[in-house]
Amino acid sequence: MTSSHEPQAHSVQFMRAWLIASLLAVLGLGSVVATVTAASSNGSNNFKQTVEQAFALLPRIKRALTQNTSASTTPEIISEDAQVIQDVKNTSGAVVSIIASSNVPTLGQCTSQNSTSTSINLFPQDDLQFPLPLQEAPLCQNGTQLQRTGTGSGFIVSADGYILTNRHVVSDIEGQYTVVMNDAAHAGQKYKATVLARDPNDDIAVLKIDGKNLPFVHLGDSSKLQVGQTVIAIGDALGQFDNTVSKGIVSGLSRSIEAADGFSASETLHGLIQTDAAINPGNSGGPLLDLNGNVIGMNTAVANAQSIGFALPINELKAAYDEVRSAGKIAVVPQTFLGVRFQPITEELRVNLKLPYDYGMLIGHGASTNDVAVVTGSPADKAGLKDQDIILEADGKELNEQYDLADAVRAYKPGDKMLLKLYRQGVVETVSVTLGTK
Repeated sequence: MTSSHEPQAHSVQFMRAWLIASLLAVLGLGSVVATVTAASSNGSNNFKQTVEQAFALLPRIKRALTQNTSASTTPEIISEDAQVIQDVKNTSGAVVSIIASSNVPTLGQCTSQNSTSTSINLFPQDDLQFPLPLQEAPLCQNGTQLQRTGTGSGFIVSADGYILTNRHVVSDIEGQYTVVMNDAAHAGQKYKATVLARDPNDDIAVLKIDGKNLPFVHLGDSSKLQVGQTVIAIGDALGQFDNTVSKGIVSGLSRSIEAADGFSASETLHGLIQTDAAINPGNSGGPLLDLNGNVIGMNTAVANAQSIGFALPINELKAAYDEVRSAGKIAVVPQTFLGVRFQPITEELRVNLKLPYDYGMLIGHGASTNDVAVVTGSPADKAGLKDQDIILEADGKELNEQYDLADAVRAYKPGDKMLLKLYRQGVVETVSVTLGTK
């Protein structure tokens, strides 16, 4: 009797084993699939033991089902997003807003007390045909009033309150500066800032506030940057939106630009990091981070074009900061000076201006009448360089977008001689220039 039912029992056992093995395989628990399947041909004792093992795995099966369900309804955060979020959380507390204030003259009607002050007659009698009683009373300066004149960003680099920012953010020597904290522990707290040093050669300034246990950033190594790597910019965008975050890539390295500070002053900056991360007015002085959360640059300037911003490399700032901490000032290093305004020749520029070369530096004037092509009395002027000359080589090395004239000049000291190969009106010639000091 028993032997007549044995095929049916084995069939049921096989079906159960197959169902269990299929469930385990779907859930990724394939380590016991082979054991369960093998039990279908090894008799009832082995099969019973295997089924008991499978039931012991039910809590794990339940967790797997729950995880699969939650994963289908929760958006996945990819690794780069998670890293950016963490970097911003770790760093933004050390990014501060810097408010610049200056004493601005106030005007009022003249009184006997200020009758000797400078008066301003809004309607001079000589220019009027009206009766004298209609003439406005003259205005006099009634002292000054402290008013907000600008806003920028900065970042704390030490727990005791040293701050790095751009020189143009704190350019007014007689101005007063207030640092506004943005971290959770000090949110909105204001500190009076002292400007310890302004770099005479670069757009760098070092500030100090009186504080302890302040959040601070970690400084990276800008010499290891590569074009294409992801970067994060943080700053007080437009002076209204503190700790604004934008993300982009390194678009270029060792860029040179002519930067204006908004007060009719300009300077040439070299060795800059170009990025397409959004940088706006007010972002100046804020940090540019890599994906490890290290500061690799300081947001400094934005071109009058879409998605082109520039940052000073952090290695230059570290050198200035170390000098201030050790000597109390930034060492003044004489800048080697040639005295020409130029732009690298690109393929687009060559086509537009019908130039004979697709490399070299084209000498030319700027948009302002003060932006001359060749500075009067400069080494370039004394050597006979002229507007529209194309400098092809410096001491035998070709000049191009990657190695421009500014790079070549920086390699020399004042008083050194440099041989320039240039093209002028169909003629190629070599000119010797004795470099000077700016």
